Amino acid sequence: MFYKYEIKSNGKENVLYLYLNMAYEFSRELALDVNHDEVTRRTKNFIKNNDIEYDGTKVYLVIDGIVVKTLDISNINEETKDVDSKFLYSNDDFLVTLKLDDMSFIEISLREYLLGCLANHVMMNLENETLKALCILYRTYAYRQMEMDHFININNDFIKYKPISYYKMVWIDNYSLITSKLDEIINVTECMFVSYDGKYILPFVHLCNGGQTYSHQEYAYLRGVKSLWDLASPYYIEIRDFSFDSFNRMLSSNLDNRGNIQISQVDYKGFVKQIKINDNIYSGEEFKRILGLNSLNLSIIIMKNFVRIITRGYGNCLGLSIYGANELAKNDCTFINILFYYFLGIEINRYTKEKELY
Repeated sequence: MFYKYEIKSNGKENVLYLYLNMAYEFSRELALDVNHDEVTRRTKNFIKNNDIEYDGTKVYLVIDGIVVKTLDISNINEETKDVDSKFLYSNDDFLVTLKLDDMSFIEISLREYLLGCLANHVMMNLENETLKALCILYRTYAYRQMEMDHFININNDFIKYKPISYYKMVWIDNYSLITSKLDEIINVTECMFVSYDGKYILPFVHLCNGGQTYSHQEYAYLRGVKSLWDLASPYYIEIRDFSFDSFNRMLSSNLDNRGNIQISQVDYKGFVKQIKINDNIYSGEEFKRILGLNSLNLSIIIMKNFVRIITRGYGNCLGLSIYGANELAKNDCTFINILFYYFLGIEINRYTKEKELY
């Protein structure tokens, strides 16, 4: 982001100069973003996180010796707001009700739920700041679902959960070390959640995209932002070959190398909504689920003896890119930087417990 700073006097007041490197994609976003409040918020967060002793209000953003933006940081709110609450929202006091596949219910602590959610990402060796961002999003979902439905479906469109005990055999030698690390992530982000316009957001997360996330008209906090790091992700391109026999068996179709596959509908992202295979019609989601594909951003090629499907990206490309977020974290961005980058106009809040009176 900023590679150095200086505090200079213009004769009337001190001014903080922050220098950006244009070789870094995120610098261009900060310097040229039309959303002035977003740039100001990120700038003040940088000042706070780097313990810069500056009590002035004027900041200049400088690229190649040229001041490209002037900011007044006097009226910007803090990045994390405390929200008084009469309820106990802590990791150990807040209880989560899970609805299992057999329609039964179990109740666990929020800590246990978050451990089971974060454990799904351990093998990716994510940076701590990335894990913090994910932890806050998952906690937000728990708060939201318990408030709205009073339970969380074990299988949902946003979060994969398995009991942390499931991983004992997976991490035989490192189970205690890994769970301790995840516990610390959960503790550091205690009671933190993300809201937009006073309401909990939905935790849209995907593994990687084609260099760009997408906006969504139903959710104002979802905006398209560049995420060029994702193009280097090992998950970006997947090529799957299906023999005609296995392809037809899975889809109950009758395709051969003289047949026809037609992508008949796509959405605003160019993702497949409907596919016609000879006389059979499938929704994009049905096609993806049955064949176990990573994405609906796909191409289909009929070869002599098989069907080749090429997918780009992993997930729906909405909200936070895990791969992109991790690249930001590697370049010294905090979990707050990450969340504000991928979600527009949000607030990061923290519940505080009222003192008990006896």
